[in-house]
Amino acid sequence: MSKVIATFNQAGGVGKSTVTMNVGYHLALRGHQVLLIDMDPQGSLTTFMGVELEDGDKTVYDAIVNEEPLPILPDLHKVSLSPTDIGLSAAEIQLVNMDFREVRLKDAIEPVLKDFDFILIDCPPSLGILSYISLIAATHVLIPVETHFKAFKGTDLLLETIARVRKKGNRKLQIAGFIPSRYAASNSQDKRTLEAIRSQFSVVGRVFDPIPRITAFVDASEQQVPIAVYSPNHATLTILDQIAQGMEQLT
Repeated sequence: MSKVIATFNQAGGVGKSTVTMNVGYHLALRGHQVLLIDMDPQGSLTTFMGVELEDGDKTVYDAIVNEEPLPILPDLHKVSLSPTDIGLSAAEIQLVNMDFREVRLKDAIEPVLKDFDFILIDCPPSLGILSYISLIAATHVLIPVETHFKAFKGTDLLLETIARVRKKGNRKLQIAGFIPSRYAASNSQDKRTLEAIRSQFSVVGRVFDPIPRITAFVDASEQQVPIAVYSPNHATLTILDQIAQGMEQLT
């Protein structure tokens, strides 16, 4: 069975697109067929993957609004990508009055499930309908949490949203784990927040080792490659591979 994993946090700047791209790449390195779906109208994941869309190119918008086949660009850093652009922002309004809006992404994914072992959805930084339909389509949700006190406190609202989805829209949705992100080991507040994340969330799901706050991620994104390609010996690769292994162990 394919695993459909939504990378979700209503806060921006926690590294959702970076996590989606790099964990997807490490899953591919481990021999899996991987599809990344960009559900953020900002299109950061699409840009990070080196895709420049032109007028007329098909995007996720066409799949969920016009019910066309999900567009898939193959062989991008060993994974496939369903791209998006700012046009997806219009879907927030259009979907409100559409029939069966909750399952439109799930229905778009259904025909390609057999082609991929893992499908990773990069959710937008909001609790709006694009995130909601992503959680409806997912089997699991992976949650990056910035190791900053304010970001940590906002996670309660995120978990409430997941609980509501589980209650009605997707009763089988499971938490794949929490990824502490943008961690600075030299910062005492980051250390305290990391311990709080481990203490409070380990009863809900696995808490992975923290991803450090490093410029190499920014540099790799600017080069439009995974960090493993940009810096093959970087220490962070061990953490990313650990997360990929964790995704393999999901049931």
